[in-house]
Amino acid sequence: MTDEQFGAGVPDGWQRLWMPERMAYLRGENKEDGCAFCRIGSMSDDAEALIVARGEHVFVVLNLYPYNSGHVMVVPYRHVASYLDLSDEETVELGAFTKSAMRTLAAASGAQGFNVGMNLGSVAGAGIAAHLHQHVVPRWGGDANFMPIIGRTKVLPQLLRDTRQLLAEAWISIAK
Repeated sequence: MTDEQFGAGVPDGWQRLWMPERMAYLRGENKEDGCAFCRIGSMSDDAEALIVARGEHVFVVLNLYPYNSGHVMVVPYRHVASYLDLSDEETVELGAFTKSAMRTLAAASGAQGFNVGMNLGSVAGAGIAAHLHQHVVPRWGGDANFMPIIGRTKVLPQLLRDTRQLLAEAWISIAK
């Protein structure tokens, strides 16, 4: 039996975390024109941009809406939608930075496994389909605890800025 939540509609067993600011994001309010990844890649303050590391052709940035703590994306600076559009140099660095991200996450957070992949095109689930990016999601045994399964709530144990600082420091010593 579930408690009826006023204003939540028909009782369905879901607990709700109200985040009205999310609606502004969904409506596209307060969004600057242009590509978010292009804007982030051109920012000079890596901490503000949540950039963990930069290369010549790609950068690593924390995901604002992570599946797990430490969820990063490897993003080419160049605005391309398809993996097939990458130059050979971009492809090599994207792969190298993906490996470095995995090493860094394993060392900094004890990640035991990873989900690595790209959603190419909006029909494939890409949130920003016009600018290619590769996800690196750290995983731990038991990270799918009762909260998302039974509580239907995702718990992230660390603030993004703290995660970014931890990974940026680890990147320097590990990802060489």
